[in-house]
Amino acid sequence: MIICTGVGPGHLDFVTRGAAEHIANADVVAGFDAVVDVVRPLIPATTQIVTMGYRDQVAQLDVVAQLHHAGKRCVVVFMGDIHFSGFQFLERVERACGHPVEALPGISSAQVMASRGKVCFDETTFVTFHRRGDLEPFKRHLVHVLADARNAIVIPRPWDFMPKDIAAWLLGQGVSADHPVEVWENLTRGDAEWRGTLAECTREFTDMSIMLIRTRTPMASQIEPAPVSAAAQSTTQTTTPITPAAATSVTTPAPSQATAAS
Repeated sequence: MIICTGVGPGHLDFVTRGAAEHIANADVVAGFDAVVDVVRPLIPATTQIVTMGYRDQVAQLDVVAQLHHAGKRCVVVFMGDIHFSGFQFLERVERACGHPVEALPGISSAQVMASRGKVCFDETTFVTFHRRGDLEPFKRHLVHVLADARNAIVIPRPWDFMPKDIAAWLLGQGVSADHPVEVWENLTRGDAEWRGTLAECTREFTDMSIMLIRTRTPMASQIEPAPVSAAAQSTTQTTTPITPAAATSVTTPAPSQATAAS
């Protein structure tokens, strides 16, 4: 058995119960060093751990595949959620095993970023550059996202396209320099590592960073108007004043002749 699972953006609070149970029952837990370190407290002492980096991931996954085919219960851990920014690693796992493998979702750093930044995905687009190969289609997509007045949550590529590179490239494409930008390096902390504008985004960040590029024209709320409270209604209600009745003149009729004669 072999299962691939996301384990959240870097803190045990974001590891799902299902992922924790698979890790606790595994014979082998494998993944990149930084990811395995996140879940190390969940790994039993008797479990075999196979760690890897960018350079040796193919060779180490071959080791994991051999253990899987030998009947070991193997769990390969991914940072965040596999299908947000880890699909190429999943492809490598399946290539090493020679067949499709089960993939369990996790909590992505993009979801936590949206929560921290208080943006919603119907007004926000997620773009990841954390992949090998040609980035040009994804770069063009990011330009269109910002042109459409949407927010963008962006995962950089650690080795050559980091936040300052993304900012410089966008400015070179004519994107407005005053887009508000936030860069977060440790999403489990309570605040952004850095805030500024696209033009000011020139500093170095670690390879655990994620960007939020906000639209310059946020969409107005489209929910229904707030109901008027009873108190507000009573103070705004128009009351028609009651005016005194006009004085009525009472005329005493002249006595009839019969009365007058009596």
